[in-house]
Amino acid sequence: MSKNKELLITAFALFSMFFGAGNLLLPPLLGYQATTQWTWVTLGFMITAVIIPIFGILAHARLQGSIYDFGKKVSPIFSTTFCIIIYIIAIAIPSPRTAAATHEISIYPNFGTSALVTSSIYFALVLVFVLNRSKILNLLGKFLTPLIVMILLLIIGIGLAMPHEAVTSSSMDTFPLFVGLLEGYQTFDAIGAIVIGGVIIISLNLKGHHSYEAKKRLIAQSGWIAGFGLFAIYAGLILLGSYFTNEIQIDMNMSGDMKRATLLRGISLATLGNIGTAFLSVLVALACFTTAVGIVTGTSDYVKQLCRGSQKAYIFTAIIACFIGVIVGQLDFHNIIMIAIPVLKFIYPIAIILIFLNIVSQKFATPFVYRAVVLVTFLFGLADAITFFYPENYWLLTFREAIPLGVYDFGWVLPALTTFLLVGFFQKNEA
Repeated sequence: MSKNKELLITAFALFSMFFGAGNLLLPPLLGYQATTQWTWVTLGFMITAVIIPIFGILAHARLQGSIYDFGKKVSPIFSTTFCIIIYIIAIAIPSPRTAAATHEISIYPNFGTSALVTSSIYFALVLVFVLNRSKILNLLGKFLTPLIVMILLLIIGIGLAMPHEAVTSSSMDTFPLFVGLLEGYQTFDAIGAIVIGGVIIISLNLKGHHSYEAKKRLIAQSGWIAGFGLFAIYAGLILLGSYFTNEIQIDMNMSGDMKRATLLRGISLATLGNIGTAFLSVLVALACFTTAVGIVTGTSDYVKQLCRGSQKAYIFTAIIACFIGVIVGQLDFHNIIMIAIPVLKFIYPIAIILIFLNIVSQKFATPFVYRAVVLVTFLFGLADAITFFYPENYWLLTFREAIPLGVYDFGWVLPALTTFLLVGFFQKNEA
């Protein structure tokens, strides 16, 4: 296989594992609400939904290990605990959520089947892909991703080429840049990056790539290509949403998920006619499926590594992960997200900060810096998670309002950055 072809297949596989249902549903509603200010929303969304995840892939290119390597400078116990928490979260929430989204958007409206039937067939197919471990890059990169991209480009291209009524006002109360940052933050793709980055590493090893520098270059280049693809698709979907503001009426009292699905369904119908519904169903199902394959594969790879390369451990983990997916995947999509929010508010900032620490020069990111920054991030992330359960607590609200960006769930950013600079500065002076 030529180097260029392998690079594209790897990049396409990365793109497909990143691009799940949330990545498809979030951008159009952002544009719909931002209207003429869609560029600010796009900028914010790109920072948290594209740049941070791609930095995660670049960190993997440098480390060429597993999630364990992201946090081992803090301590082996911390890193092992972090890995276990991430993988439990991944197979218990994001993976089943893909099945729930597929059922609610793609399957039930067309076939009326039960959630149990959908999730059972869905995860049976996921298991087939995961058990064909050596072929995953090719299956995703050669076949499924091109189909996803083709449908997306068709909808976006036709939608942007159509005549639209002029739009003048935005319905957003908050500055659009912050809205975009928050929505991109809610994709939780930083966690996705450190999970699927490990999948890419092992896939390349299975294909006979053993040169550190060659793998580093291939992973980094494929990461940038996937990032550019995500940027183009997200920007197109956001702009598309802004174009249809006056043409598709949405009840803003509906839940966020219902609003997003209704808008996307309306856009598909407007651009492709009656066949648009079928195209949307296929698009959502494929986007969800490739993400689930990446999550289950990454989890199984990690357990296999813990069990000293045991293939039985890999198969057993894949079966358990798919079984959990079937059970949890029967829940309502909105309910799964509500379960996920407090857990992810706590763990997600730590994942982002570990990505940051692994891409900066290692002369600045010493083990002591790692420990100090992660501890501060842990404490402020914990405050956000507790606030979810006690939203009216006076002391918690006062604490969050006193911290810059605290009310936006970014209260950990400034303390973590300040700790990184101060600890690094004092360490340098002591040296």
